[in-house]
Amino acid sequence: MSKEDRNRAEARFNKANQTRTSQSDRDVAAKAVLDNMAKLKALRLAREASEPPRATPVKKPRGKSPKKSGEKAPALSDWLTGQQSGGRRT
Repeated sequence: MSKEDRNRAEARFNKANQTRTSQSDRDVAAKAVLDNMAKLKALRLAREASEPPRATPVKKPRGKSPKKSGEKAPALSDWLTGQQSGGRRT
């Protein structure tokens, strides 16, 4: 085995070893994140279990805007005249 072959094999070994360590670092970080999420979920569930249930607010149904029964909308021609006299030109 020549010196060049030995250097090439050593470089391959170091690259593979470096890949393995970076992958294990990612695995450790991912496990830490998952553990933290599990801990936070357990704390949230415990807090929710100890609190009394909240009363849900009753929402009022939205209806159409109330119009006065005696009031009518102005005629279109009157409305257009008002718009033109008000400075709006379309």
